[in-house]
Amino acid sequence: MNILVLCTGNSARSILLESIFNTLGAGRIRAYSAGSNPTGKVHPQSLVLLGELGHDTAGARSKRWDEFAGAEAPEMDMVITVCASAAGETCPVWPGAPVRAHWGVEDPAAADQPEWDKAFRTAYITLEKRAKALLELPIETMSSTELSQQLKRIGEIA
Repeated sequence: MNILVLCTGNSARSILLESIFNTLGAGRIRAYSAGSNPTGKVHPQSLVLLGELGHDTAGARSKRWDEFAGAEAPEMDMVITVCASAAGETCPVWPGAPVRAHWGVEDPAAADQPEWDKAFRTAYITLEKRAKALLELPIETMSSTELSQQLKRIGEIA
């Protein structure tokens, strides 16, 4: 099962959730992240925190969502936005018509540098709770309607 995590800049929240999914759901799901207007670099605090928590960050990069709309791209089963601006944007048409959801989280990259650690950890904790809640479900056998309802419910977990 493939999940695409979207955010405008693809430098913080989407990178965190991509890594969380790939770590917790290894062998069960494959997550990717992208942005509508990527910064071109992963926020340094994303890499610091993920590294401290034992995540592999070797392949982490900020990329445009068009990369996942082409014919050669992996087909997505779910597309999850993690920032309000990406949720409101007109997205490309994703092959396979994946289930879409919004899991808004405050942007840790907007914090002043002395607050980075706290802001990124707060975002990580919320995203990890949501990822775990999704992975507790039999997502492989759920209908699109059931999955959509559960994704919405999970997106409200604080």
